[in-house]
Amino acid sequence: MRKLKDLLQPGEFASKELIEIASPRGSIKKVRILGPFRKYTQVEISRTDSFKLGISAPLRESGKISGSAPVRLIGPAGEVELKEGCLVAARHIHMTPADAGMLELKDGERVRIEINGTRGGILGDTLVRVSPNFVLECHLDTDEANAFDFKSGGWIYVV
Repeated sequence: MRKLKDLLQPGEFASKELIEIASPRGSIKKVRILGPFRKYTQVEISRTDSFKLGISAPLRESGKISGSAPVRLIGPAGEVELKEGCLVAARHIHMTPADAGMLELKDGERVRIEINGTRGGILGDTLVRVSPNFVLECHLDTDEANAFDFKSGGWIYVV
């Protein structure tokens, strides 16, 4: 995998390579691969993407791929059929232990967040992920960000 650019979380990056996610009912082309490689293959999509693909991708915490939806990945080096691994990732906030201490939060806790967008609002059930390797950042999927007209770099508050 060739690096295109670094992402905010230390060690994570967007690759130059693009693939296609396919199912018997549809496909999504030009999907960027994120690295580094992990022990398992996971495909994170939005709920809208799952409708387009005609699959039932479960909403769950990233990394919990057991029993998730099957898809086919097509790239320049060939194809791979995943029996599981496609999911809609639960919204979450990455933070350091110092950030968590300041906010009196614990890893795995669920909080409500206020989104400061043109159509701002409040979302519940936001997972807190704590690690000394993280940088403070909230991950929403594209459906959620679009619904609030939220742009990258905007502000989100824990309520």
